Amino acid sequence: MSFAGFKLPTLAVASRDFTASIVVFLVAMPLCMGIAIASGVPPEKGLITGIIGGIVVGALAGSPLQVSGPAAGLAVVVFELVRDKGLSALGPILILAGLIQLIAGILKVGGWFRAISPAVVHGMLAGIGVLIVVGQFHVLFDARPLPSGIQNLLAIPGRLLGLSASNVSGVEQAFMIGLLTIAAMLGWERFRPAALRQVPAALVGVMVGTLTAFSLGLTIDRVDVPQSIVAAVALPAPDFLAQWIDPSIIVAALAIAFIASAETLLSAAAVDRMHDGVRTDYNKELRAQGIGNLLCGVAGALPMTGVIVRSSANVQAGATTRLSTMLHGIWILGFVALLPWLLREIPMAALGAILVVTGVRLVSLAHVRHLFHSYGVLPALIWAVTLVVVVAEDLLTGVLVGIALSLLELVPHVRRLGLKVEMPDETEGRCMALAGSATFVTLPKLSDTLDALPMDGPTCLDVSRLTKVDHTCAELMKEWLARRRAAGHPVELTGASGELAAMAA
Repeated sequence: MSFAGFKLPTLAVASRDFTASIVVFLVAMPLCMGIAIASGVPPEKGLITGIIGGIVVGALAGSPLQVSGPAAGLAVVVFELVRDKGLSALGPILILAGLIQLIAGILKVGGWFRAISPAVVHGMLAGIGVLIVVGQFHVLFDARPLPSGIQNLLAIPGRLLGLSASNVSGVEQAFMIGLLTIAAMLGWERFRPAALRQVPAALVGVMVGTLTAFSLGLTIDRVDVPQSIVAAVALPAPDFLAQWIDPSIIVAALAIAFIASAETLLSAAAVDRMHDGVRTDYNKELRAQGIGNLLCGVAGALPMTGVIVRSSANVQAGATTRLSTMLHGIWILGFVALLPWLLREIPMAALGAILVVTGVRLVSLAHVRHLFHSYGVLPALIWAVTLVVVVAEDLLTGVLVGIALSLLELVPHVRRLGLKVEMPDETEGRCMALAGSATFVTLPKLSDTLDALPMDGPTCLDVSRLTKVDHTCAELMKEWLARRRAAGHPVELTGASGELAAMAA
């Protein structure tokens, strides 16, 4: 049975989605508030984004199991925008960014975001992780982050040296709660019972920090939320369209649209690798994200993206349809509407601690080691340079520098960048031969070509005439092969060399 295009799940499926939605809700609540605080805005702004991401984007998404909400990857961008432009400018920027995403989805350019080098994306995320850690470290002391990543980094020794064991004040108490929260999270992840494996570590950390601060009556900063979630909605001023004349507003909107789209679609690709269900429709996902960010702008909330931590929790908890994502948004709305007093007991240091752990995990050294060992020095260098420029300058500059460095991979092959696809008639569409260069320039064509092979039996892929395969396309082909084989559909890969030969084994 379906209604307005939404197919109603069976009772068994609905039961699994209901359980998964509670898990995602418990993961999302502390992250929504923590990311808002890291962005320099009140915590309820992050909760509003979580509600819209769950209920609205969940219903429209092209990736049914992906969860959308406020993302750590945009916290640094929003922090700088709010600092320089004021909170009132965030709404018009997000409305414009949402419109850009919506138009991009309508024009079907979603596949091109996947062509961004994984080295650039992971370098960007690593740089964001560093900025989050050095910024949120100061929140552990009930202090506000400083204006830049370098300033935050240089101020860390002073924070530590300022602690006093003989004169315990609010600063020392807040730091104790932050360390206790981190210890509780890491301890729970390592020692939690199998029966409670679905209980998220972030929730345990917040509970331990909150209960400790409450029971000891500590005088530390706590979360400040309004009595009503409706009061947190801040509609844009009537003249908000006039702000679009400002070139800096347009640049900010383009930056948010670009980064949010790239992070969302890469997250969706990762979610696809976690399950055997419906594959992502990238353009539909981009349109849904555009509508979501447009609504976030109207409500004066944070920008949203597809988020891998909440999405992986959703898949691991057994979700099979979009119902789980939608329900988690409803649970956030109900909690904020009925229990705002409980949120006001959460220490700021506990939320800062969650973001410190999140930031550390964004710096994936395992990924750069994989790039170096599999593809050589250049992709690893792109990762490192992107990270350093993001920390030293800003996010957009880091991404643009990383993309510029990615072009160096094309220089030796600039005269033969075309990718040719041949499908012999006698194979009835089950065999395909690739010739030419498989680089990020031709990745959308390569992706569509591979996905066109039938999924109901064995297929063969001849890559003997590929003269160049960059790490972006190699990673795409590796993911495609793994997904096909995991689904029980064998692929015969012939003529492979280098990294592709390792995949054929």
